[in-house]
Amino acid sequence: MAQNTTLASRKNIIVLGGSYGGVSTAHYLLKHAVPKLPEKASYQVIIVSASSQAMCRPACPRALISDDMFPQEKLFVSIPKLFEQYPKDSFHFIHGTAIELDHANRTVSISLATGNMEKIDFYALVIATGASTPSPLLGLNQDESSLRANWTAFREALPTAKSIVIAGGGPAGIETAGELGEFLNGRAGWFSSKLADPKVSITVINADSKILPNLRPAIAKKAEEYLAQVGVTVIKNTRVKAVAPHGVGTDNVMSKAKLTLKDGTMLDTDLYIPATGSRPNTAFLQEALLTADGRVDTNASTLRVDGAGPRVYAVGDVASYARPAIHLILSAIPVLCANIKRDLLLASGKEKNSVGEDRVFKEDIRETQMVPIGKSKGVGAAMGYQLPSFMVWLIKGRDYWLWTTGGLWSGKQWAKES
Repeated sequence: MAQNTTLASRKNIIVLGGSYGGVSTAHYLLKHAVPKLPEKASYQVIIVSASSQAMCRPACPRALISDDMFPQEKLFVSIPKLFEQYPKDSFHFIHGTAIELDHANRTVSISLATGNMEKIDFYALVIATGASTPSPLLGLNQDESSLRANWTAFREALPTAKSIVIAGGGPAGIETAGELGEFLNGRAGWFSSKLADPKVSITVINADSKILPNLRPAIAKKAEEYLAQVGVTVIKNTRVKAVAPHGVGTDNVMSKAKLTLKDGTMLDTDLYIPATGSRPNTAFLQEALLTADGRVDTNASTLRVDGAGPRVYAVGDVASYARPAIHLILSAIPVLCANIKRDLLLASGKEKNSVGEDRVFKEDIRETQMVPIGKSKGVGAAMGYQLPSFMVWLIKGRDYWLWTTGGLWSGKQWAKES
């Protein structure tokens, strides 16, 4: 295994992950932490990402239908290009995947996209590797080319599909059902509560007694009404127990499937999309650093990974400090980076009384979630208040947050230290 001697001679601040948490952390540190450190030229921020492209992952339920749904140059952006604005020696991008963290010896082993291996020493480490979706249609589980290949395969099968089953009644499942329903079936008339004779049968299988578990029952009920208007049926209180052939929906997105539900019901479907939550990307970590649900055991106040030694942190869906949600990731970034900056200053020899106290993160537990259902409807709540369908469309549904990502990816959102 090769070891990069240039990187080994620097104080490497390694950020594992190139999505919302990772890109935001790197920008914030380069703007507000590294420039204020003694001997700032000795530090280098390194992003390690399996994909060289950042993308607006929430847009997947609509984007999977056609490239015409969104401007592709906004949906996918080059991570290296985003960081060309900084001094050349202050940032480095590695296209690869972390395969082992040795927190005792403070090294990360990386499987590079070229097929080679590399081991890098770290001075500080941020784990922002996110989570993988069961369906390869709904996230950057690997890289952009893999996601696009799966979209292409799915689109080839879509025109002849007469039935689609989606497992999971959370936001990803409901949004995907709504987008496919409207695209394939249209929407019921103004005075109709249900679309009669939909062209394609679309079914959502939900294990609970209500869909959208993070929203109140009245909002979930309204979501079901909107789904019915685009020809989507919801089956509750059961789940998909078995899928045949093996790998349909996960490895193969375009094949027919025979599904066995927990209650014994058998369903044949032309296309199957599993959308039952996500799996934290933590396979490279020792079990001692993980919680029971597989996320990184993260200090809920400081966002440090206390069990991994000094200057190790976690942020985003991979971390245990809060429920997975983009708005909670973004609210954590200033806290995380303030504490990283403080720790780096202390490690450089600064006195405690000169660097202030830890910043403390507090999760906003108020009901906040927006779920578009097709291009014109949606349900949701913000800060505990139910939102009308029009507001869900205006804030999220018109382009699935794409209007927000330009400033986020470019770092303009983090121009001011907060």
